[in-house]
Amino acid sequence: MSIAPYDQHHDPLVSPGPGTNRDYAPTYWTATAGTLPADDGPISGNVDADVAIIGSGYTGLACAIFLAREYGIKAVVLEANRVAWGCSTRNGGQGQNASGRLSRSQWIERWGRDVALRLHAEVQDGFETFEDLIKTGNIDCEPQRGGHLYLAHRQRMLDKIAAESKVQNEIFGYKTRVLSADEVRRDYVNEAECVGAVHEPLGTGVHPAKLAFGYMRMARELGARIHPGSPVLEITTRGGVHHLRTPGGTVRARAVGIATGAYTSLGLTPFLRGRCMPIMSNSIVTRPLTDAELEATGFKTTQVITDTRTLRFYYRRLPDNRVQIGSRSAITGADAANQKHLQLLIDGLHRKFPALKGIQIDYSWWGWVDVSHDMMPRIFRPDPTQTLFYALGYGGNGVSYSAQAGRRMASMIAGKSFAGQDLPIFTSPLPTHPFTPFRRIGQRMLYKLYQSRDEAA
Repeated sequence: MSIAPYDQHHDPLVSPGPGTNRDYAPTYWTATAGTLPADDGPISGNVDADVAIIGSGYTGLACAIFLAREYGIKAVVLEANRVAWGCSTRNGGQGQNASGRLSRSQWIERWGRDVALRLHAEVQDGFETFEDLIKTGNIDCEPQRGGHLYLAHRQRMLDKIAAESKVQNEIFGYKTRVLSADEVRRDYVNEAECVGAVHEPLGTGVHPAKLAFGYMRMARELGARIHPGSPVLEITTRGGVHHLRTPGGTVRARAVGIATGAYTSLGLTPFLRGRCMPIMSNSIVTRPLTDAELEATGFKTTQVITDTRTLRFYYRRLPDNRVQIGSRSAITGADAANQKHLQLLIDGLHRKFPALKGIQIDYSWWGWVDVSHDMMPRIFRPDPTQTLFYALGYGGNGVSYSAQAGRRMASMIAGKSFAGQDLPIFTSPLPTHPFTPFRRIGQRMLYKLYQSRDEAA
């Protein structure tokens, strides 16, 4: 099957589906990932499977790995376009000890201290799952370990994250440290906006495409079959068997795992209608910095960095001394290519690193992030009478936790229990929102409010 052109205006809330066998977004990651591993080609004819997984990103591939490794189940993975075409080859490569967008203090407010402590243990176990897959799979994804630097761009935000650091240390035993602006500039990076930071001990930067393709190799070596160019057009269930219709044939499976992230087709299943809000994130990568530019920017660290804006910037120095920086931007796919969104990132780079003003931008791209309406992910079986499961809603913090989400969904599919299975992220569905049809109107208003608040003194 020939590769269709990349669609730069794809919009999950407007497009009827993600397309068929579309090319990758023009990311730095796919340009430098090397040869794409072999796959099993598009579905051709009717296929029987114990488990079908929809979506070949980190979650779907991790699920296939754990199904095979832990339970001896060889899944069929269905991908509409090229393997790991969505979030998994478009993100910033920041693996953090997090999932969703809520802080640990907010976990306590929502569920109480005991549940929050157990959720912390689950997320931290997820970070270890992510690291273990890299190590046991010998995945050369250029890991940059050492932690996460949460950099305050205003004094009021330093006060806020310092208070959160105290909670992390005293309640969760998570040994974070508050750093002064001088300490940040001396030991990490000379970032012009910095007024201080909190350093978290767990954080790993990765090459996203190399990570995804490493998962892909692992899954196929364990017996999973991976079929790109095979969008699921319809799911029907008859006699306890799910029939997944694709352009080339139907997959009949006894269980289905959905791992489509922000690229979930509108009509894929009523269980997911209106339950995630796709939010666009843009990213750029510069040319390699010169020695003089490295000196001027003080980039001693290669750790992952985020700032404290609500519409946060995330950035780091890559192994080849380029700088990658990303943030939220366009509201719709139709507006994605507007030059102002690229300029927002360039202006942010220049503001943080004045010495890089005018530096050549070698790569620019965007993609959609799956944000749940309560800012927390779900790995869930929406109907106890049906063997259909989903893992979605990471809110931009899925690079590391997606490995654990795939592992947990594999356990659910196999009918096995696991520690923490009674936590809210496993026992409740992704919530809906009463104003779902008007979300983007509200999003425009909120972005203006957030931008005003973010830049206030």
